[in-house]
Amino acid sequence: MTELFDDLALARCAQENVVATFVMAGRCMAGGRVDELDGATVVTTGLPLLLFNQVLVVDGAAGDATAASIRAGVGLFRALGKRFVVTLRGGLDDAYIPVATDLGLEPLPESPWMPGMAMHPLPAPGGLALPVGHEIRPVTDAAGLADHADVLADGFGMPHEWATAFATETMLRVPEATFYVGYQDGSAVTSGLGVRVGRTVGVYNIATVEAARRRGMGAAMTMRVVEDGAAAGCDVAILQASEMGQPIYERLGFRTVCEYFGYVEPGGEG
Repeated sequence: MTELFDDLALARCAQENVVATFVMAGRCMAGGRVDELDGATVVTTGLPLLLFNQVLVVDGAAGDATAASIRAGVGLFRALGKRFVVTLRGGLDDAYIPVATDLGLEPLPESPWMPGMAMHPLPAPGGLALPVGHEIRPVTDAAGLADHADVLADGFGMPHEWATAFATETMLRVPEATFYVGYQDGSAVTSGLGVRVGRTVGVYNIATVEAARRRGMGAAMTMRVVEDGAAAGCDVAILQASEMGQPIYERLGFRTVCEYFGYVEPGGEG
């Protein structure tokens, strides 16, 4: 019988997957750097996005060690002259709020920055219904990766070079990661990324080009990543939701298990 997890256990599954995913991205991106400290992980990339320049708490370390590692991570970013965010989970990481404050950091205006959501148990594979004329394909080559980056840039409204910096052939070769593209009548319209860590599949990069929105394609992509995770032996799915996406994920069966709060240099939001 599948062990049912409470929200605390699911929040820890989420953090394990998030940390592993950003470590993977940092190591696969040109100019990326990963520093795994005692109790915190520091990931910096060449992208001017807070999301890709983070100090993240790792569960299981002693509090004092984690506090010292957060200080070291902030010092590293300051020495590099890069914008960054210290990401803390409400309730779970509250002990480190004074550390962020002592370092002169301020909370992001959004409160919380984003919710961490989880689904557990997962639906059995094989129940995915696709819109008529829609096909979701795992990416296997450079052409598919280019389609993924095109959708990511369009769907998130980011410069194309940022999308290609993340969707790399190096990361495509990582066994635990699967990039996806959804095609409507042959045109690339949705993107997705699944990252499997232990029993958990992380759902990332869910984007839909503007012309294809509100037709169920983003939801279909999300559930394809979840179902493939279940087929690979996972029984937990996690994601971080945008304000626009959260109601959709709730309808699919995800629930909020933690909330992420960001701490940045004064004037460093965005």
